Amino acid sequence: MKGKNGNLWKKIRQQRFLLMMVLLGMIWLLVFCYFPMYGCQIAFQNYRITDTLGSSQWVGLKWFQKFFQDPVFFQVMKNTLGISLLKLVFGFTAPIVFALLLNEIRNIRFKRIVQTLSYLPHFLSWVILGGIMITWLSDTGVINKALIALGILDAGVSFLAKPEYFWGISVISEIWKELGWGAIIYLAAISGIDPSLYEAAEIDGANRFQRLWYITLPEISGTIAILFILQVGGIMGSNFDQIFVLHNALNDTASNVIDMFVYKIGIGNASYSYATAIGLFRSVVSLVLLLIANRVSGKLEGSSLF
Repeated sequence: MKGKNGNLWKKIRQQRFLLMMVLLGMIWLLVFCYFPMYGCQIAFQNYRITDTLGSSQWVGLKWFQKFFQDPVFFQVMKNTLGISLLKLVFGFTAPIVFALLLNEIRNIRFKRIVQTLSYLPHFLSWVILGGIMITWLSDTGVINKALIALGILDAGVSFLAKPEYFWGISVISEIWKELGWGAIIYLAAISGIDPSLYEAAEIDGANRFQRLWYITLPEISGTIAILFILQVGGIMGSNFDQIFVLHNALNDTASNVIDMFVYKIGIGNASYSYATAIGLFRSVVSLVLLLIANRVSGKLEGSSLF
């Protein structure tokens, strides 16, 4: 036991500067992620803003029952899962396809230009991009003008005023914003593949598609599995920033997701216990989905978070 402790302290002394760099991140994590979890107790209390934590009346599962019995519950769950599943199907696969296509470009200058242009939207906040989307999707916006010029529409349509278009708009706009940035990890994984594998396949007569299918995809499957697990873990969230900017009273039936509902209840109605209960329910479901996805990925792919 002494030997093990001695080795541990020796490693700590050797890596003290690296550990000091990590320390600031750990402090941030504790202050903003772990300490606030103490406040989750108000989900089981009748909390008022004038109360101190722990002094409110305990009401058990009252707020959870209220949420499950709320007439808006099914609408909120449908919108949250609908948007998130569409983003999982299209938003998750788009960067993979984009990275594979970029990797096949042989003109380095053109490849860098495409990469740079695809990264740019990621660095703009949803406040800016949301304003652009609202302008483009108005009945006099550039999208309507293009569709009218092509003869697809006879008159302009205010797309964000139509609930039936909202899911598609949220998915497409997120792909546009995150496509290039999401491809970075896959390009990094592809760059780590042994070139001799491609050379051997080319000698055996494999064409470019066959090399991509039998070498590139299997070699980056571990990276895909890890990112898929993380994406599944966030399926109960629908990107609050994006939804908040694009949401309006006319598309509320399609844009009222869990995060928006919590915002309305907590900030709008000052019902903090109710909002906390909904947020806690969302977090527990996300954790369960993460564990399931991690277990399945470990069994099928051999790659998992833990």
